[in-house]
Amino acid sequence: MARTVLERFPAGGPRGSWPAEEFAQARREEGLAAEVVMDIEADAFLVIMHQPRTPQPRSPYSGAPEPRVEAAAR
Repeated sequence: MARTVLERFPAGGPRGSWPAEEFAQARREEGLAAEVVMDIEADAFLVIMHQPRTPQPRSPYSGAPEPRVEAAAR
């Protein structure tokens, strides 16, 4: 499943302040399935929304070996 980042918030916010959680709650009230995750490397909270991946059209040859074309002998 793919994820879309809706907003980023620095992890070092004021004590007792939860801006990422407040933002996510507001999005949930709008009907979006928003959640907060931590990006440890960036030291930030991300508000994300899961997106289902759209299936890619498959070629009739996908997974099959390439057809061989041989030159005719003269």
